[in-house]
Amino acid sequence: MSQDLEEYKDIIEELKPMINEPEFNQVLSQVASSIPKQKRFLLKMELKRLARPCTRLIDLRGLVNGKCRLYEHENKQHFLDDVAIETFERQLRIFGEYTIGVYEASTNTDNNYRVIHKKEQLAAQKKKNLKKPVEVKPESFIAPLIKFGNFSQREEERMNYSVNIEIFTALNKSLQANTIDISVNGLKVKASKEHLFKVGERLTIQFRGLEKEYSLNKRQGILYSIGSIEQIKDAQRLNLQRIDENPNLPFDKFLKQFIHGNKRRYKVNLENTINAIQNKAYEQYYIPNFTSIPVFIDKVGDSFTPRYALANDSNREEIQYWANEIQDLKIGYILTEERIKQALALPIGNQELFVFVFNHIKNEKVYFYSATHDELDQKPQLKKLFLGYGSRKASWRVYKLQLTKMAPEQSYRPLSISNSINESVKRQNQKPSPRLMSRLKNLTYIAVLTNITDELSTEHYQQHKISRDQLPQLKVFGHPRNKPPAIVTVYRFKYFNQRRETRFLLRTAVKLNVGDFVFEGHTEDISTKGLKVELTKIFIRDNLTKVSLSFPQLQTVTSKYDLSDLPYIVKQTSKDGYVIHLQNFVTEENNTARRFFEALIKANRSKLKAYRDEEEVPGIGEALRNIYSQNVLNFAIFLRKDDLEFVPDAGATWAKSNRISSLLKFQAGDNECNLYPLFRNAKIRHDFIPHTLANIKPNSKPVVKELFIAFDPSKKDIGEAILSYYSTQFTKQEQRRQFISTALQHGQFIAIKLFLARTGRPDFETMQSELNYVSIYAMHKAKGLEEQLWSVSAIGDIVDVTDEVLKRFNFDNKVIENNHKIPKTHKIKQIGIEQILKA
Repeated sequence: MSQDLEEYKDIIEELKPMINEPEFNQVLSQVASSIPKQKRFLLKMELKRLARPCTRLIDLRGLVNGKCRLYEHENKQHFLDDVAIETFERQLRIFGEYTIGVYEASTNTDNNYRVIHKKEQLAAQKKKNLKKPVEVKPESFIAPLIKFGNFSQREEERMNYSVNIEIFTALNKSLQANTIDISVNGLKVKASKEHLFKVGERLTIQFRGLEKEYSLNKRQGILYSIGSIEQIKDAQRLNLQRIDENPNLPFDKFLKQFIHGNKRRYKVNLENTINAIQNKAYEQYYIPNFTSIPVFIDKVGDSFTPRYALANDSNREEIQYWANEIQDLKIGYILTEERIKQALALPIGNQELFVFVFNHIKNEKVYFYSATHDELDQKPQLKKLFLGYGSRKASWRVYKLQLTKMAPEQSYRPLSISNSINESVKRQNQKPSPRLMSRLKNLTYIAVLTNITDELSTEHYQQHKISRDQLPQLKVFGHPRNKPPAIVTVYRFKYFNQRRETRFLLRTAVKLNVGDFVFEGHTEDISTKGLKVELTKIFIRDNLTKVSLSFPQLQTVTSKYDLSDLPYIVKQTSKDGYVIHLQNFVTEENNTARRFFEALIKANRSKLKAYRDEEEVPGIGEALRNIYSQNVLNFAIFLRKDDLEFVPDAGATWAKSNRISSLLKFQAGDNECNLYPLFRNAKIRHDFIPHTLANIKPNSKPVVKELFIAFDPSKKDIGEAILSYYSTQFTKQEQRRQFISTALQHGQFIAIKLFLARTGRPDFETMQSELNYVSIYAMHKAKGLEEQLWSVSAIGDIVDVTDEVLKRFNFDNKVIENNHKIPKTHKIKQIGIEQILKA
């Protein structure tokens, strides 16, 4: 195997069994979706090479640490040891015949002297490298900070063109300057700092450089106003807009012809379009991978009603948590009007609540219970009972509920390029239909629900003792079934890697056979091409494992189809091993599963509940996504792989100044963030990020960890100003509380939940028109953009849970309130955090 493909050896091993299957190309595209096309092609060629028949004889005598003996296969005599024989036969079963892959695997076993020597060399080199102290500078964790959706549409093309102009102010003062770019209705100018300009000031421009080459009216200047001013090191840049008071049609005609005739020579200004492509790419990495649930809220008069929720592949199971026994969604229970009003009464930027939730099943009916901190404090005699009992249930959840204002107009987001480019661009820039806007007109707020439950916090609440004879008193926190909440309709933004067909909710018994093992369970959803199944015991098998399914309950309703031992392929297994995603394994001999489910869905379409992938109003999913992307409250981070390290690539948020943004802006420049707290503390390099990302795949559910941070911005050295430890690094609850107390005494305590996920391939389809536009004028920039976007390997979502942690450890409300203030100076001599860890 070539060195270029060494990093993909696990994928190659995974794909070996499929090399001779007709579905190989499809499986390759799915398994290697996150790999660049060029590399994917090399992978395919490598697998084809490994599958070619081989005639070479193997003689390992004297080459391995083992006793070799004669081994015959198809009349060919090889000399192999026991390890090589086992490898030979295993690879033979994979490829079906003696191939180059069988030969190479058998001659590269772990006990081969050549392999042993190579490992020893690598180990020695690694040991040598470890001896060299590697100084990691804080600036290595700094990345650009972006705002999703933060780009504007150009109404016309701007051409990069530098020419001498003369500027006349309102007082008829003259000064020389040069253009930077030019359009029919606008101009960017570089001028000296000697003159003080003001936004809105009117200027008259004479194009002296153009007058020398073209027949322009040298007496009549062109009126402009200053739209904005940018100060740079030794000059200032003025963004000018044409004033329409005195139209100059000959000059307009000249400029249009001049730009059209010279834009390939002088190049169109692509800055805005490149920024838009980068912005969209980061956004489409984030939207499929955040675990929070955005719920859009109507306001009519003084009444607040949740209306829509935005789903993706990472939050879909969390949304499903709120489905009752007949699959009706009851997420409105957590978003009561009282809680919405309570959150909105808090200061802007801090409009949040923490809600504790569990459900109880009785007589096959689901009953939901929930309470906020304040609601529990109002009934102190029941607080410990609620927390102690609820945390012992499998359905226990702790949610962070955040509110932010929005506007329906944010649903419209045109391309960054002008309608005049072509008809396709003009079509894509059409505004949302009146029908769609009528559905959005009353939306005023977004509620963001994030499940922040973890084992440590659950164990903490489980310490509360409970008395079972008091449990009936908890019904005060129950949501009465005879008072159902408002219906929340779930929509999904359709990005490229979505399912290709509708999934229908259907719970029916299933038996799964793999080898000699039998698993029982129930389907959660069905489609003509696949299923999601919940099993009663843990399923530990690799993806692409072939299994057979039987449907005993469904068999009772059909005699036309034999629903036993139907072939499926495992596509994905949940982290806990109980939920698996399966795909039909269709062959010429067996396509029963697909035909049966096609007939079942067709006959029962009105009865089966579907995930809302077909939109009642076309475009509403994209509209909701556009709105949410311009109101992201949490802090998103993007990581790329640099050699073997995952390093910061960018950060993104729309939130204004708060605890997290202040922390991550520490010692970072304008439009930058510093991710130092996530990667390091004063003494230890955190390994959560690299370890997690090395062990999860692009479609895996995000992994979450809680991080405690002591922040003292009065310190100049970042290693002293920021001390961060994942809560699992503490061995006792007392150590965690002591760390918090110490942080509060001379700075600020911050607790975050960091959600990590691997990214798939970038969806260039959403930005193809803009990429094509860049390619016309700067092919190298378009290629550079694509390479940059392919390099993003992972995303993280940072959620501030400080107040919940402080309440969990019984700090009073005054301490919690003061902790929102960013400290300027410390008060007490710092206690050594390392000593706390050793306690």
